[in-house]
Amino acid sequence: METTIVVPCRNEASNIHSLIEGIVQSMATSGPFEIIVVDDGSDDGMATVLQAVRHDHPTLRVLRHDRSGGQSAAIHSGVRAARYDLICTLDGDGQNPPEELPRLVAPFLAGDAAELGLVAGQRVGRQDTLARRLASRFANGLRSRILHDGTRDTGCGLKCFRREAFLALPYFDHMHRYLPALFARDGWRIAHVDVTHRPRGGGRSNYSNLQRGIVGIFDLMGVAWLLRRRKKAHPTEIGPETSEMEGR
Repeated sequence: METTIVVPCRNEASNIHSLIEGIVQSMATSGPFEIIVVDDGSDDGMATVLQAVRHDHPTLRVLRHDRSGGQSAAIHSGVRAARYDLICTLDGDGQNPPEELPRLVAPFLAGDAAELGLVAGQRVGRQDTLARRLASRFANGLRSRILHDGTRDTGCGLKCFRREAFLALPYFDHMHRYLPALFARDGWRIAHVDVTHRPRGGGRSNYSNLQRGIVGIFDLMGVAWLLRRRKKAHPTEIGPETSEMEGR
């Protein structure tokens, strides 16, 4: 399938080159693809690194935000710019192994993929600090109880979805953490794939547990409201033949 891989990142100059190399290798036998790196206002020299990498990989495209807008904004920009209908995402810090990408694409090649909207990766053997793992476990448990999205780990950056379905979702900052619930809200089937996880190779995270917790409370309330207010009626077009049958 033709696939666009979107990589949202900020200040990942020490990780981005090896990550792109890994994506190219992992997607080499998966059909036509392009890579879109969305530089979310980096100031660590990542733009220079990306410029050099582009000479070796013509499939690479680079978008740059004039200021940092956050991960969801970067993903949204990348998806809007994508040339292909199937989108894969992974984080730019190198913790999401690019070797997992073909496994995310595979369910869309199956015979029953017509109603499939999203394949969500779920991390196993996480290589994060204990504090981050505990905070994530609490947040995922709370989200699952409130939204009933059937997903163990929505914070995993490895995802694959239909471009048009994603762009039809209501946009808000941090929406990337609620994609299973949002896709299900629009009637799409969700699949899950267990994926591996790596330690961060360099740089540092752009988020703290406190930051995630504060915004997460408000986001969770907002998504719960969106689910309750979803459109429940769906139209069926009535043609001439249907009208004649109804009149008999």
